[in-house]
Amino acid sequence: MTPKVSLSSLKDGRWHEYLIRFALGGLATVITGLISNAFGPAVGGVFLALPAIFCASATLIEKHEIRRKRDEQMNGRRRGQQAAAVDAAGAALGSIGMLAFAVCFALLVTSHAALAMPAASLAWFAAALLAWWGWRQLRRALRYRHVMAGRATARARRQA
Repeated sequence: MTPKVSLSSLKDGRWHEYLIRFALGGLATVITGLISNAFGPAVGGVFLALPAIFCASATLIEKHEIRRKRDEQMNGRRRGQQAAAVDAAGAALGSIGMLAFAVCFALLVTSHAALAMPAASLAWFAAALLAWWGWRQLRRALRYRHVMAGRATARARRQA
């Protein structure tokens, strides 16, 4: 699986689903602002890392997959859950990139302000790409291990 941009899923959405995403994202931003006002920018900044529309996106992805399968007279519940899980994995990998961005920016902003944003953006990209590559390698290794264990079990049965 390689990362790619696909705009085709935009046509699957309905106007009220985009409204829900916009409202939840705005609400998360307002709550983060209130937290920042009450407890200071350091605490508020932690909450800025909250993927504001993740919850809405995960449920909408699941609904879209279920609807697609239902249109084909199939039960798409499992497929919807899997699609939402893949989106969650992508969000987790993206958060590793956000962490790299935050650390790099915090380290550079006071001493090299002009370089802080480009360097932090590069750190975000590199960390997210590295996290994705590592996740992919781990999945391959686990899949290989599972296949090899199955072969060993089959060989043991034949010898018994």
